Amino acid sequence: MHEAPPTPSGASTTPAEPLEHGLKQRHLTMLGLGGVIGAGLFVGSGAGIAVAGPAIVVSYLIAGALAMLVMRMLGEMSAAMPASGSFSVHAERALGRWAGFSVGWLYWFLLVVVLAVEATAAAQIAHGWVPAVEPWAWVLLFMIVFTAANLAAVKNFGEFEFWFASLKVGAIVVFLVLGGLAVFGLLPDTDPVGMTNLTGQGGFLPNGWGGVVSGVLTVVFAFGGLEVVTIAAAETDDPARAVGRAVRSAVVRILFFYVGSMLVIVTVLPWTAQQAGLSPYVKVLDSIGVPSAGQIMNIVVFVALLSALNANLYGSSRMVFSLAERGEAPRGLLKVSRRPGTEGGVPRRAVLASVAFGFVSVLLNLLWPDTVFLYMLNSVGAVLLFVWALIAASQLRLRARLEREAPGALALRMWWFPYLTWLTLAGLLGVLVLMLTDADARPQVLWSAGATALVLLVAVGRQWREQRGRTGSERKGSALTGR
Repeated sequence: MHEAPPTPSGASTTPAEPLEHGLKQRHLTMLGLGGVIGAGLFVGSGAGIAVAGPAIVVSYLIAGALAMLVMRMLGEMSAAMPASGSFSVHAERALGRWAGFSVGWLYWFLLVVVLAVEATAAAQIAHGWVPAVEPWAWVLLFMIVFTAANLAAVKNFGEFEFWFASLKVGAIVVFLVLGGLAVFGLLPDTDPVGMTNLTGQGGFLPNGWGGVVSGVLTVVFAFGGLEVVTIAAAETDDPARAVGRAVRSAVVRILFFYVGSMLVIVTVLPWTAQQAGLSPYVKVLDSIGVPSAGQIMNIVVFVALLSALNANLYGSSRMVFSLAERGEAPRGLLKVSRRPGTEGGVPRRAVLASVAFGFVSVLLNLLWPDTVFLYMLNSVGAVLLFVWALIAASQLRLRARLEREAPGALALRMWWFPYLTWLTLAGLLGVLVLMLTDADARPQVLWSAGATALVLLVAVGRQWREQRGRTGSERKGSALTGR
């Protein structure tokens, strides 16, 4: 492992019990490919098509490029400095303890809140298949199964994600093949579609560039989840090499899956045929005569939701473990379970702490979905953009230090540094400004800004109190020694 740059003054350097290196390259590669493919793509993309028309392809290109640039920056830092806290550790080293504390707790809060949405949505699908079992019972079952998997060994998380991601990637590939055949009229009983639907119904830009911008706001959050790859890399045998490979393989392929499938959808069917809340994938499969298309896609969405639930439990537990490792969370969370014959273990207390808050979020979603939980959901609505911005800011600071202190650590480099990093920061700021001008998105920005400000106040307050305590101790020591 490469030597990391010096830790900023005042940061905790006490070593914690090591984690088990049970993840393999295939786990990380498939997590990078399939981890970001979720219900936001399979269902939520319909809302984007409704506002942008065929130009949703451009919206996905813009949002995807933004996400891929952030991923490249994160990959550069994680390959050079692998850590279970990933970007939280990088922010601390680059900007100070306040940054590591803030981004770590904000991301943890984001994961445990969104977890409730995923568990509840998966339960609704399962309830439709087995009406005799109430949704709350399904939620309980999912939480128990994935908690047990995450408590047992990290390879269980890896295996679940490997097969979940394989199914999602396989579904996208089959969809692209069938859609491509339909476009050229190579399926039975179908005529060539051609480019008619791309240029008809108002043209490629039916709602102008304003529609493209609205589409970006709709789809950019579908790329959330890429960050878990760099968190998981710390639990592989060769973190630097593993994260480099995963990032390289994910970048182009994810854009291909997202942009390619959008291109197929708006080519096969008129964009006016799509509706927000309904899966455009189902509509396309129905139109080309795939039997039981709705049920097939329900299974894929169900798997995508369970995959996200599993990844969020894993990511939140590792983030809070890393915070505890650096003295930013209760030290009791550092307890690691060990199995015979292994060098490390599983942070079971960190897993259980994250699951406990996940259960609270689920209960709030079941009891007060339109009041208490809605406020919680709004408070994390734009947090992902704040996290991405701190990743970019951290990379700006750390790149120069790495080139100066550990040039051999830069196995993976950000393209056209620092220009693309600054461009990414400008793009993220632009998205936030556009969200403020959108009546539906504005509450998310305002509530998320409030939550961020609260965490920042706690972080700065803690740092000021500790600094004041150290100053007091130094003065007391000087008085005792007569200096």
